[in-house]
Amino acid sequence: MKRRGFLKTTLLSSFGTFAGGQLLGKENWLENINIAKQPNLLRFIVASDGHYGQPNTDYKIFHQVFIDQVNDIHAHNPLDFCVINGDVIHDNPIFLKEARSVLNQLKIPFYVTQGNHDRCTPAVWEETWGIPLNHAVEVKDQVLLLATTSNEKGEYLCADLNWFQEQLEKYKDKKAIFIFLHITPEKWTDNGVSCESLHALFAGHKNIVVVFNGHDHDQDHFRYKNNIPFLFDGHLGGSWGVNYRGFRLVEYKENRQLYTCIMNPSVRINEAYF
Repeated sequence: MKRRGFLKTTLLSSFGTFAGGQLLGKENWLENINIAKQPNLLRFIVASDGHYGQPNTDYKIFHQVFIDQVNDIHAHNPLDFCVINGDVIHDNPIFLKEARSVLNQLKIPFYVTQGNHDRCTPAVWEETWGIPLNHAVEVKDQVLLLATTSNEKGEYLCADLNWFQEQLEKYKDKKAIFIFLHITPEKWTDNGVSCESLHALFAGHKNIVVVFNGHDHDQDHFRYKNNIPFLFDGHLGGSWGVNYRGFRLVEYKENRQLYTCIMNPSVRINEAYF
C-alpha cells in the first residue's frame, strides 16, 4: 500500500550501507540491494541538535515535524528506539522539561546524550531524563553506549575513558555495540576534538559496529577510524547547517550488516516503502 514518501539524501546520494565493516558505494549497492530487504535485528532513528529553545528559530515546529515523521515511520514499519544525540536544548536548562514533554510524544523508547548546549549539572540531567550522563542500554541482546562529551560550561570534551573501559569490558561478549557521542572524537571538522586514547580503546573491541556523532550541523556523511565508521546526521533544529533538517534511519542486519540513510522530512521527492 502506498503512503507518504520522504526525501532520502545520503553520503552516497542514494543509499549508504555497511557490510562486514565496509562501506558499499552506489555501484556496489545495486549489486547488494538484498541487504536492505533482510530481516532487521534492530531498526532505529538517530537525530541530534534539536536546540529546543534557541531564539529566532522555529524550534517547536522543527520538533513537531520530526516527531510526526518518526511516529509515521514506526506505524508502517516498527522501530525499536530513537536516540537524540546531544544539544537537545539551546543553553538554558529551563527548556529541559519542556523538551522532554515534547519528545514524550514519540511512540517508541528514546534516549538522549548531553551536548555542549545542554548546559546543566549532572543532577539536573538525571532528574530530567531519569538516566545519568553516561549510560548503557541493552536492546535485544545488542548494547547502546551513550556518553556525554561536554559539561555545564559547554566545553568540548573527550568522553570518559574509564567509563568506556568498564562498559566495553562488561559487554565484551555481546555481538554488537553501538556508540553515541555528540562531539566527534577526532579533528575531522573545526568542531571536533582529538581523543586518541579513546580511539585506541575502541580499536581493541571488534564488537563495536558504529559510532554516531552529532554537533557538526553541516555534516551528514561518514568517516573511518581504525576501520570503525563514524556517522554524522546533520541537524534536527538549530539555525545553521546542511540545507535541510532531518535524521538518520538505521537498520542493523545479520552478520554485522548495517543499512542507513538520511531522512529529510520537510520535502517530498518520491514514494518510499518500509
